[in-house]
Amino acid sequence: MNRFSRKMNKSQLIRSMLPILIILLALNKEVYGFSQLAWTFSLSKRTTNYDETRSKSSRRRMSLSMKTTPSPFPYPVRISVMGGGNFGIALATVCARNGIPTTLLVRSEEVAEEINTKHKHPRYMSDIKLPHNIRATSDPATALSDATYIIHTVPCQYSRDFLNDIKEHIPNGTPILSASKGIETSSLGFMNDILHETLGDEREYAFLSGPSFAREICEGVATAVVIASDDLMLASDLAGLLSDDSFRVFTTKDVIGVEIGGAVKNVIALAAGMCEGLGLGTNAMSGLVTRGCGEMRRLGLTFGAKPSTIAGLSGVGDTFGTCFGPLSRNRKFGYRLGQGETMDEIRASTTEVAEGVDTSIALVNLIKTKCRGYRLDLKYPILFGVASILNGTQTPKQGLEGLMTMPFMMMESFDERY
Repeated sequence: MNRFSRKMNKSQLIRSMLPILIILLALNKEVYGFSQLAWTFSLSKRTTNYDETRSKSSRRRMSLSMKTTPSPFPYPVRISVMGGGNFGIALATVCARNGIPTTLLVRSEEVAEEINTKHKHPRYMSDIKLPHNIRATSDPATALSDATYIIHTVPCQYSRDFLNDIKEHIPNGTPILSASKGIETSSLGFMNDILHETLGDEREYAFLSGPSFAREICEGVATAVVIASDDLMLASDLAGLLSDDSFRVFTTKDVIGVEIGGAVKNVIALAAGMCEGLGLGTNAMSGLVTRGCGEMRRLGLTFGAKPSTIAGLSGVGDTFGTCFGPLSRNRKFGYRLGQGETMDEIRASTTEVAEGVDTSIALVNLIKTKCRGYRLDLKYPILFGVASILNGTQTPKQGLEGLMTMPFMMMESFDERY
């Protein structure tokens, strides 16, 4: 052993230990059930004669490639997705692509039958072929009774009634991942509040948000989102299950930050759409969205969110996608308002839900209830302005003109002191 040690220099010793370290790291990842790193290790030896002089000693070239893959769980995983709208279809597709048996809970058995036989939804993204391992049903007992994880995608304003109707079929302790965003108009609660009040505190909850259009997810376009949970191990497990080569999931413990970003961005998108509909140009829209992100940050700090969360995927990232993306329902709704259509006309012509409409009213009521200070309308002029337009107090043109004629302020941010 001593003679062998003298022959090996330090770098050779490190290289000889590297494969062992890689194997130990991979085993450690697998044991704890987190999303593992799939390590591929290859060695190519330039020379094979160990007895050559040190100047011609063997060289080894190592290539290490990593990709995120779901780690094998020590039990069979089955996922149920509640809600057969665009985003429910998208997340069901992500799960099914990763080889996970996935059940989609939809409203009617006719829709379920079409998904099961033709592998497409008859109303939402009907041109997209769904994976064959997605099974749909309208029966909550069938969909939920054996689920390892449940994903909730029912819009915020309908979530409380829906959850109360089906909660008896949800197994005790089954974790819930919510992808719904917004603030309930009746209670002024976020989805975290609604889930705890309807399904109790004896299970763990997680919340998914980020710039993620359903169609692009189904088409396999590169997408990055974040999952927030008080239980970081749950967030990590869910990230491992959902992540693949085109869908990357990050994690955080900042639940309120993710929820505020997901709610406020839809309201900002309504304002951006109005701006575009009025033909005010890129300068105006860029300034509006930037100032809207400032109001999001201010509200987030009031509720204890981390600034890094507001600046991340679920805050600024999702705002950019929703304000400038052609697939954004809220931007389209705002655009049509800016073009002169009424809310009733817009709602009558589409089956899609623009969550920002109801959230805008709830958001202003929440600010008035929870936030203190002088002239809240000056601290949140865009959020208050959008609500007044939706309430019919002013037109989109009057509202956006009002932003330019606000009382003059020198400081760009109320948060600055000097």
